[in-house]
Amino acid sequence: MSLSIEQLGPQHTDALRSLLVKDPPHNVYLLGLFEEFGIVPRAGRAPFAFYGRFDASKTLTAALFVGGEGGLVVPSANECTFICDIAKALPSQVRLQASLGEKSSVDELVKHLGGSGKMRLTRTQRLFSVSADDLGPFTNPTLRLAREEDLPRLMPLALGAVRETLERDPLAEDPSGYEARVTQRIRGRRTYVLEEQGTLVFKVDIGSRSQHGAELEGLYTVPHERNKGHATLCLGQISRHLLSSLPRLILRLDDKHESLARIARKVGYLSGRVQRIVLLE
Repeated sequence: MSLSIEQLGPQHTDALRSLLVKDPPHNVYLLGLFEEFGIVPRAGRAPFAFYGRFDASKTLTAALFVGGEGGLVVPSANECTFICDIAKALPSQVRLQASLGEKSSVDELVKHLGGSGKMRLTRTQRLFSVSADDLGPFTNPTLRLAREEDLPRLMPLALGAVRETLERDPLAEDPSGYEARVTQRIRGRRTYVLEEQGTLVFKVDIGSRSQHGAELEGLYTVPHERNKGHATLCLGQISRHLLSSLPRLILRLDDKHESLARIARKVGYLSGRVQRIVLLE
């Protein structure tokens, strides 16, 4: 019996969990999706599916998350040939619009599921991870959770982070939706800010999160407050805080943002494998 590609269901829950925890640093994003949303959509939730590659012995060897019909496609950290096997089985079902993960796997997904979509954005990134034992002595106890009354002051920082890292203007694309997402992160206790003399000067978000770790995203210091140590101290602070209850944290940083990579290394983050994020029209 040869390999097979199947849509995963509740009967595959233990197999998917076992697959993902073999490489937690590189599967933190998927582990967060899996823990928050499950393996199949609950009633009233947005559609998504997990697809798996099974070998001849019916062992799950790779997995692929597909939001909707391709709005977000995330591969597990496996041999890119395994991800390619899944992608080859899905072109009639999935039209990739966005993907993130290890570069070699994302390249295969774009090739097989991207169709004739025009590349709107592509970034090569490096995955950084840290555990409590790796942290340096950097802290700033004044970093705090954002509050809803912070929203008017927080929006310029949230917009600045997206415009600087992704070269997109979310207000032009979806003004009401973007503000709602920023508000939702605040209500979910996932955004932290640093306030100096009544002004917000730094923010960072907690993205995907599970018992196996969390991903930090959207690190942003307002331009006139850079080179003052805010990012180093605040990254150290939130890392120390979260690692009191989680085994690891990760960051994805663009290759061209070497200043952020230097900060991450200084705090104690270790460089991992090359990643890629793509957006297609």
